[in-house]
Amino acid sequence: MVVKSELKKLGLHYRAVKIGEAELFENLSDEQHATLDAGLRKMGLELLDDKKSMLVEKIKNIIIELVHYSEEQIKVNLSDLLAEKLNYDYTYLANLFTEVKGTTIEQFFISHRIERAKELLVYDELSLTEIAYQLHFSSVAHLSGQFKKVTGLTPSAFKKLKKNRRETLNNV
Repeated sequence: MVVKSELKKLGLHYRAVKIGEAELFENLSDEQHATLDAGLRKMGLELLDDKKSMLVEKIKNIIIELVHYSEEQIKVNLSDLLAEKLNYDYTYLANLFTEVKGTTIEQFFISHRIERAKELLVYDELSLTEIAYQLHFSSVAHLSGQFKKVTGLTPSAFKKLKKNRRETLNNV
């Protein structure tokens, strides 16, 4: 909504606005570009022009969508899924992501899965087995091991704390 609003203020017409990208009917002048960038920054967003940064944002958006907003089980490896959706070799995507973000795709994915597990533990509606299944862990033991590695606590110990220890998605 913020992006659409800023585009309308500038009198720009868009074909589509999705998380992480906007498709415009016209090219931006330097002045429009600067004004749009300033408007988005005021709202905590930024304009990405660099193809590499845009590709990294697409990787992040796919992972966030998969972990936080999708209920369906993925039937392929994350590497295959990313390569297929983005039309790039996974090795290229992995190297680019590490270069730009300073962490691996796998670590980013694990961090988001653990944040989602923390959220589900706080809601207290699912068992640990159900959480492990929903987040595509091979077993409860695998989830517990990853959880302890990332948080320093077991899922049970985290649940006993009964206070919100979650990070915002931007800080993951």
